Amino acid sequence: MIGGALSRHGLWLDPRTKILLLLLCILSAMMAPSLFYELGLVVLIGLLGICFGKWKYAWKGVLFYALIVLLTFWIMDTMTGTWRTMFIAFLGLFHKVYPCGMLSGIVISTTKVSEFLSAMNRIHAPQKLVIPLAVMLRYIPTIQEDWRFIKDAMRMRDVSPSLKGLLTHPGITVECIYVPLMMAASKAADELSIASITRGIENPKPRTCLVQIHIGLMDIAAVFCFAGALVVGLYGKGALG
Repeated sequence: MIGGALSRHGLWLDPRTKILLLLLCILSAMMAPSLFYELGLVVLIGLLGICFGKWKYAWKGVLFYALIVLLTFWIMDTMTGTWRTMFIAFLGLFHKVYPCGMLSGIVISTTKVSEFLSAMNRIHAPQKLVIPLAVMLRYIPTIQEDWRFIKDAMRMRDVSPSLKGLLTHPGITVECIYVPLMMAASKAADELSIASITRGIENPKPRTCLVQIHIGLMDIAAVFCFAGALVVGLYGKGALG
């Protein structure tokens, strides 16, 4: 695989490019002059997700955020007093965090640990930074898999793993979700740490990787798109505010 290329599974970007895109996204979200700009940023992230082959994730993420934007406008127009202040404060934080979280989901789901380690080795990143991040990349999918097993077990006990189930049977829902999830999370962390050490993650020698890691045209194009979004947010406040 060549850096910044199109594969049968969709776009492939260098892990270093993905980290840079995350930084640009964080800055863009912080400097966002309006809700319309933030919606445009989420649409841009959705388009990137589609290029990666994450169609379902992308359109669901964009649609959900569009509904939140409509809810925000409705609250601003109809509510007053303490309730309005409380909801606006919460939604203001949500609008800043959501684009970064959505892009992080795409990055984590499309980045293999071996590719990430190889890319970090290229930039001579310190092991104290690389090892926790590498474990995290494998940790989150493992917890998602455990969560699916927990939901299946809850359905066998006629407990709904949903908001409705939490409201109707809060005690048993919390017991069936949080206790197994905390135990699974603790066990997964220990197992992944041991597996990483066994596979030589602390080895200071240069790592080998089947994937050819380097910056390509697609990487440059993606960075220009997100950098352009940041520039629009910085200098387009009058037009977008």
